[in-house]
Amino acid sequence: MCTDKIHTGLLVISYATYLLLGAIVFWALEKNAEIEQKRAVIQMKEAFLQNFAHLTVADVEQFVKNLTDAVQRGVYPVGNESQTEVSNWDFSNSFFFVGAVVSTIGYGTQCPKTVAGQIFCVFFASFGIPLTIVFLHRVSKMLSLLCERLGRWLYEKGMKKKKIKFLTLLFFLVMGILVFLCLPSLVFQVVEGWSYSEGIYFAFITLSTIGFGDYVVAEKGKGEESSFWKMDGWE
Repeated sequence: MCTDKIHTGLLVISYATYLLLGAIVFWALEKNAEIEQKRAVIQMKEAFLQNFAHLTVADVEQFVKNLTDAVQRGVYPVGNESQTEVSNWDFSNSFFFVGAVVSTIGYGTQCPKTVAGQIFCVFFASFGIPLTIVFLHRVSKMLSLLCERLGRWLYEKGMKKKKIKFLTLLFFLVMGILVFLCLPSLVFQVVEGWSYSEGIYFAFITLSTIGFGDYVVAEKGKGEESSFWKMDGWE
């Protein structure tokens, strides 16, 4: 039993370290490239504002296309040069990204743009996905052991086996719902400012690996910036 606990502790430490190191590498590889992209987009927007009275229809169409391409790359054309330091690749967003990679969710709202980042992502996922499977297997094994202990305790109290099976299954389901749905939803409600129902929706879509990408953590700034596109008739 003691050896099993040591193995579990080493697995948890190894998994957490792997995710932390991956987040640091993506942070280092992608942040500077993103800043350069933001500066280029801001300069393009400033040039447009200075010369908009003399632009042709084709120039405006090209400008809109460039802005659309920038948004698709995760670069939001709002603000000025002083706001380029606000990054999609800070440590917290990078950590969320590596979690989406190793869990195979792949929201699609954030992805590496540099060649080095893309190559690293291939190797990181190749080792990270199997490690995640092993980690989740260990978690499920621990929950199963808790259910077995509960079953033995109920049996010693003289409860019938059929009732014990029902109660242990109910315990397993309730623990799973609390740990993976209810508690994370409270955290999302506080940190992200979502409603509790939105938190539950996000937790379920994430855990089921559906990953629509309509709700993503650390997207507050993007939600505010999206008002740039609100125009009469488009809201």
